[in-house]
Amino acid sequence: MYGMLYESVQHYVQKEYGKEVWSKVCHIVDCKHNSFKTHQIYPDKLMPDFAAALSAVTGQSFDFCMNFFGKCFVRFFSNFGYDKMIRSTGRYFCDFLQSIDNIHLIMRFTYPKMKSPSMQLTSMDDNGAVILYRSGRTGMSKYLIGQMTEVASEFYGLQIKAYVIESQNDISGGTAGPIKLTDGPLTVIVKYRLDFDNREYMAKRVNTEAHPSQYRMPQVNLNVFLDLFPFTIVLNHDMKITHAGEKVVETWIMHNPGVNPKSFIGTYVMDLFHCRRPKDTTITWDTLIQMRAVLFEFELIRTGHNRAAYEAVLNMDLENYDDMVLNEAQTTALQKTKDLAEKLEEESGDEREIDPATGERRSSDGVRSILLKGQMFYIKDVDSLIFLCSPLIENLDELHGIGLYLNDLNPHGLSRELVMAGWQHCSKLEMLFEKEEERSDELEKSLELADLWKRQGDELLYSMIPRPIAERMRLGREHVCQSFEEVSVIFIEVMNIYDSGSNNVQEAMQAVNTLNQVFSAIDEEIISPFVYKVETVGMVYMAVSGAPDINPLHAEHACDMALRVMKRIKSHNLPDVAIRVGINSGPVVAGVVGMKVPRYCLFGDTVNTASRMESSGDPWKVQLSGYTAEKVQTAGYKVESRGTVKVKGKGDMETFWLVEGPEE
Repeated sequence: MYGMLYESVQHYVQKEYGKEVWSKVCHIVDCKHNSFKTHQIYPDKLMPDFAAALSAVTGQSFDFCMNFFGKCFVRFFSNFGYDKMIRSTGRYFCDFLQSIDNIHLIMRFTYPKMKSPSMQLTSMDDNGAVILYRSGRTGMSKYLIGQMTEVASEFYGLQIKAYVIESQNDISGGTAGPIKLTDGPLTVIVKYRLDFDNREYMAKRVNTEAHPSQYRMPQVNLNVFLDLFPFTIVLNHDMKITHAGEKVVETWIMHNPGVNPKSFIGTYVMDLFHCRRPKDTTITWDTLIQMRAVLFEFELIRTGHNRAAYEAVLNMDLENYDDMVLNEAQTTALQKTKDLAEKLEEESGDEREIDPATGERRSSDGVRSILLKGQMFYIKDVDSLIFLCSPLIENLDELHGIGLYLNDLNPHGLSRELVMAGWQHCSKLEMLFEKEEERSDELEKSLELADLWKRQGDELLYSMIPRPIAERMRLGREHVCQSFEEVSVIFIEVMNIYDSGSNNVQEAMQAVNTLNQVFSAIDEEIISPFVYKVETVGMVYMAVSGAPDINPLHAEHACDMALRVMKRIKSHNLPDVAIRVGINSGPVVAGVVGMKVPRYCLFGDTVNTASRMESSGDPWKVQLSGYTAEKVQTAGYKVESRGTVKVKGKGDMETFWLVEGPEE
């Protein structure tokens, strides 16, 4: 599907439910697209996946979400000016229903890879209409109902009720295609009933009955009719071709040069053409009589425009056809075939057709199959159906690919002008599309860069402030202070790396590198959320266990970290470098301080005592306060009493050395 469909979903889900809901939907679907490009193709399965995710988030049903998406698309395409095209189809809603297929064909100019469904208005009455939907996608029937109801409401002021009366091969909740139990292709076929007030349209229908003056008009010779419409095909009750326009026969001969030219007349139409629209329609007299308001699209079946086919033309005994009774169109087509054979004979020895690399003749390029689009009309005078059609051509390149020229198109109408206008229009559109894609690429790169910057900013913020605190600050909460009944504070000081009285710059730089190496090693031993790094001040590293995430085993985790750090720093074998560690447990108050460079800080006597445990300790030892030692000793940690130590501001305190952790 083109990105415009998903753009509409994203826009209106965010508008109706909020950006948070859309983010949840994308997370459930695992959609990596921050935005959708209008002219880029995306997987079909995204549409039902989005509907299922939205259903899970909002509690609405899946069918409701698909219906909502259909309405979103109708509201959204007005931004591109397509609402004017809808309003121009006719005065009544039934006029729009008859024109849906034609609108899809017109949109091929702008969206050449569009896989549009086929929809036909099969019957009408005063209380509504019935339409038949055919598609290769499943699960989109409720999406179409949303589109129909929104178009009726927005453009025609009608409140309609749409529901499915028949369904075949449709699977709700998926667009991967119908489940195939046989080798043949399957198509989703859904018949809808649309209930609305259709009395005004039915009352004003014209030409439902012939005017008496029409009965007195003289009959027109069918050959004159075929001259006016050179791409016309006349069918009898058996669906066999009884007459055909000159250009149809000529084109068929050109696409099938190895086939008897006279066999075109009298052949079953489906042996020569493939019905592309309406999809999977049984071509019978009764069916076509009921579908006279439907646009048909036939593709000419060809044997191939290749060397073997050309040789078949060369070997045909064309002279035997001279004695046959042919109409004017067949005679002209036969002459074209003879001219083609003569041209091939002249080119058979042309050195320009020899490939210099292989020394062999190059095979001629093939031509594209021609598409004929038009309506089936019943002509009572000849009791036949006439397929009044013209080639479906978008631009000059396609005209040449089919093997036709502008002069071959109908002399009346605007066929030639439309081809030229389409070519110019496509050239301008291609330039606009390229610029739009460039802008979309730039926007997508900018969004990716913005996401990258946001992630980097978040990582930097979380390195200064704990994530839960940062999230509360983002929500605008002023009370970011928090008290903790009990935590364990760790202080680690790096010793002997710099002489404060030295003026040697090289020694100072060496000290900075060594300090960075030690602090980086300590950072690697921080295991979140058990231990949180608070800050570094000069040669001192401060950490805490039990804040900001409450941890009942804070003392054990603090001691584990201290033992790991001792082992890690010793393994670096840094000359003359030593560390000492102090740990104390107790209550603290924590909060964010500052505006320019906010920091998460701890306050309380527990912090001061932990700092004294570090400053009064010895190198390569971990000193614990009496309370911390008591807690970890009961958990199996081995400690030794140091005795009484004079602590500034505390007096004499009994402290302990941490020897090792509990035995495993």
